Amino acid sequence: MRVSAAVVDGLHGRFDVRDVEIDDPGPGEVLVRIAASGICHTDAATRDGNLPFPLPGVLGHEGAGTVVAVGEGVSEVREGQAVVIGWPWCGRCRHCRAGEHRYCQSVFALASSGGRQDGSSALRDLTGERLSSHFFGQSSFATHSVTYESSLVPVPDGLPIGLLGPLACGLATGAGAIFYTVRPSPGASVAVYGVGAVGLAAIMACVNTTATTIVAVDRHESRLALAKQLGATHIVNTTQEDPVRALHDICDGPADYALDCTGTVSGARQAADSVGMLGTCVLVGGTSAGAELNLDHGSTLRGKSIVGVLGGGGRSRELIGALMDLYAQGRFPFDRLIEPFPLDRIEDALEASARGEVIKPVLTMPG
Repeated sequence: MRVSAAVVDGLHGRFDVRDVEIDDPGPGEVLVRIAASGICHTDAATRDGNLPFPLPGVLGHEGAGTVVAVGEGVSEVREGQAVVIGWPWCGRCRHCRAGEHRYCQSVFALASSGGRQDGSSALRDLTGERLSSHFFGQSSFATHSVTYESSLVPVPDGLPIGLLGPLACGLATGAGAIFYTVRPSPGASVAVYGVGAVGLAAIMACVNTTATTIVAVDRHESRLALAKQLGATHIVNTTQEDPVRALHDICDGPADYALDCTGTVSGARQAADSVGMLGTCVLVGGTSAGAELNLDHGSTLRGKSIVGVLGGGGRSRELIGALMDLYAQGRFPFDRLIEPFPLDRIEDALEASARGEVIKPVLTMPG
């Protein structure tokens, strides 16, 4: 079948929208007609080599659309069903058996090997040459995606499928870190460093807990203003004041929890310094490959916890399903973060995101 896709031919290359060939779904697989796919920082980082993925190939891992064909053995979704494509997981390792699908021991191979578990790819160019597929199990910068049945999350009737793709990764990452890892106790204080899509999702999730002090920390005044509208009780502009000192003033001492959603070593260190005895610093944002974080040993000895979170934790079906329900109830208004771009403007979307002009760009597919 011939489809349109944004292909990256090599490291640091441009996304070139062109026709490619895609396989029919195999056993356990589903063909999804993509309505829209969010752009995540990980897509740009992979294009630039910070996550290994063989090129040429098709990226994209926040896809949502409609099932158009199913492979042998597929029984949990049907043709015509609207779905969000979550992360892949093997279902066999001890983490999967324990319900920790985001920490599947094969997650990195499934996400970035460039094909199925047997090594084959679902994509080829029009000359028959292989293109890497199955980025995070989907490669959704395309009008169609061959993905795994186990990754799919059914969409309740009435929800706008074109908005829902970002729930697959970026928004689930921020919200899941709050719901699964932070789990703030009544009256807790939570600081969120970096209020892009991931950080704003964390703030919206905090509003659905008993945390009473929610502090947004960023250098963009427009994002801080939006964070306040979405539920932050306080804001700190890092261009105007020292964030650690400001947080200690706001919280009358160290914060109980701090999330680093900046993906920078400096942001992670500031988040770690913002919590004290028995406080928890949660590392959410991914930084460049090989980056190292230095911490004060004496401070960490005093019961301070430093924990990393991958993709928000949990299971796609439960987490994404809950976020869709919260959105329908008006309690997780993530649509305020989204700016749509047609697929053929993918480079414009990436540049607007890099400049901080757009919080969550979403590619809409032709037709």
